[in-house]
Parts: sequence; C-alpha cells; structure tokens
Amino acid sequence: MSALQGVRVLCVGQFYMAPYSSLLLARMGADVIKIESPKGDPYRHLPTTTGSGNSVQFDLMNGGKKLMKLDLRAPEGREVFLALVADSDVIVQNLAPGALDRMGLGYDVLHGVNPRIILASGSGFGSTGPYANDTAMDLTIQARAAIMSTTGFMDGEPVRTGPSVVDLMGGTHLAVGILAALFQREHTGEGQHVEVALQDAIVPALSSNIAALLSDRGSPERTGNRHGALAVAPYNAYEASNGWVTILCPSQAHWDSLREIMADPRAHDPLLHDMSGRAAHIDLVDEIVSDWARGLPKETIFSLLQAEGIPVAPVITLPELLEDPHFVHRNMLRTTKTENGNWHTWASPVRLSDSPMVEPTRPGALGSDTEAILRDELGYEGERIDALRSAKII
Repeated sequence: MSALQGVRVLCVGQFYMAPYSSLLLARMGADVIKIESPKGDPYRHLPTTTGSGNSVQFDLMNGGKKLMKLDLRAPEGREVFLALVADSDVIVQNLAPGALDRMGLGYDVLHGVNPRIILASGSGFGSTGPYANDTAMDLTIQARAAIMSTTGFMDGEPVRTGPSVVDLMGGTHLAVGILAALFQREHTGEGQHVEVALQDAIVPALSSNIAALLSDRGSPERTGNRHGALAVAPYNAYEASNGWVTILCPSQAHWDSLREIMADPRAHDPLLHDMSGRAAHIDLVDEIVSDWARGLPKETIFSLLQAEGIPVAPVITLPELLEDPHFVHRNMLRTTKTENGNWHTWASPVRLSDSPMVEPTRPGALGSDTEAILRDELGYEGERIDALRSAKII
C-alpha cells in the first residue's frame, strides 16, 4: 500500500511552496484536494501551455491532485471548506500572512471543527518577528536571506540562483513537518500547527559562507564557483576544450591523484602541499588546473578523474539534462502523450521500498473536480450544488 493511503490533504496555496509540499504527499498516496479561488492559481496562466490550457509549471506541481474551485471569502464557501476540514487530516497553505485569520479560518477555528487537523503554514518570514507580515516570493527571500549576495563572482553584481531553490526547499521542509505531526498525532490524537518560513529553511544552506564570516580567516561574500568559504582548493568550474567541467579535491588524496594526472611541476610546489596552503594560494591552484583542462575535452577529463575517484562532473545544459541517460532512467519527469498533446509532471524524489509511488493524473481545468468532491465527499445533492454554482461560490 502507499505510505499515506487514507490521508486527506487540503491544499490552499499557489505558486510553488504549498503545491510542492502537497505534491510530495500526493506521490506518497495522500488524497490531495487543491482548492483554488474563482480566478485560479496564477501559475495556471503563465505562457508555457502545451495544449491543455494549463501552464507546464502548473501541471508539474499539481499532477495527481483533485481540483476544486471555491470562494473562501464568501460565507457559503467557508461553510463548504469547514465541512471538508471536518473529515480531513492536513491543510497546507501559503496564502498571504494572516489571510486565513482574516477569513475566519484561523487555526483555532479549524481545530475546533476537527481537533485532529494539522495546519501546515508556509510563509516568507514566519508568524513572529519584524518581517512577519511582509509578503515574499522566492526572489525576495533570496535577496533578504543573503542568497543573492553570495551568488555570483567577486567583481559582479548579486545574482539569483537559476532554480527556485527557496520555494522548493521551503516546500520540502513543510512536508517533513507534516509527516512529523502525523506521527505525533498517532500518540496524542491531536493535530497541531506546523509552520515553515522560507528564510529559516534556506539559511542553513549558507553554512560554509557563514562559517567563513564567523571565523578569523573571513572571505568575500561572492566566490563564484569556488567554495563558499574559500576553504577548499581546487573547487571550481574549469574551461575544457569543448565546454566546462567542475573539479574539486576535498581531501589530500584527491589532490595527490590530480597533480599526478596533470603532471605540472607547479602542482608540487611546497606552498600547495596541504589544504591550508592551497586555500591560501587559490589563484595559483586555479591557474594550474585551468591550464591543464583547457587542452582536453570535458569527456576525457571526466573519464580520467572519475577513474581516480576525484569528484568531477561536466557542466551540462538544460536540453542535455533532459536527454541525460541517468536523468531519463530515474524517471523524475513524467511525460505522458495524449490526443491533446504531451503533459508533464514531477515524480517523487522520495523512494520507499514498501510503499510504491502513486502515479499522477493530469490536472484538469479550474474546478474540474468540484462537483465530484461536493457529491462524493460531502454528500451534497444536486440542488445544493446548483445553488452554490449560481452564487459563484464554486
């Protein structure tokens, strides 16, 4: 059986944080109902459609979920929502700070309806602190959490990371918190409020950078492709004859093997004998490795260093990633061909030996499962459903 079979999750969120958290739960077998406002998740409408009417981003994050359109600002909509809460296990939300409370759906109200309910709230800065009421997105958290100031090169401008690492890191932490709360509920019978702030979730990734700042050696904020604390050398991306390759030597044995392969007398300079020396003369180390790599194809460099156990990888492009044999083998990107065109969604990176992943289904139009949820989950009759539709609550 799937790991979370029988667990019902209500996702009241948009963009990436709550949708990704609930996607992980869905792939583990939870019954996830994504509740959208009458306007729908803004990510439905990005200009990356493939014929389904949804953006590719929306499909990637929401495959396998039931989709419900519901106006939570209206009393009738809140009544429907609380009826679902009464028989649900988890609510995942990343609405604007205080939005649920302003709608009369704060944790105390939800807990009063269902003492076993787990409310999982994702936000930019958490519910306490000077910035608690500030809205935030991946980019603004990258700016405020020093991610941008530590990304890029010393003499360049601050740069955001290519992928949305903050939103996805936050969503993953939120899923972990939900699983912990579900486990505790088995012992106490009570739900609780789980909270993850994006800033809190991402700052541990700065451990090397902060370690350099707190130590007496220090380092510049931006170190390019070098180690964040400039404490490991070589540690960089080096240009080969046909592209780029990353090489790092975190141990003395790695460096000893690399300098034998490079056969450059400069690599045997006593100044570079140990890691402290190499870190102190990092420009010289990079010059030696660069001179060697420049004359070889990246495939040759990879083969030579991999054979010696030296950490190495070619720098590949997005199109190359989608055709990479290991990426294809792992089947993380599920692509399904239909008469309306291909659609794509994510599999789960969490693999459980005795709990197979639930295969996702294609997300439909806004509110495509609303009537079925009202009828099958709440027992609403046709007249009641029609009245909600006429009032534009659903």
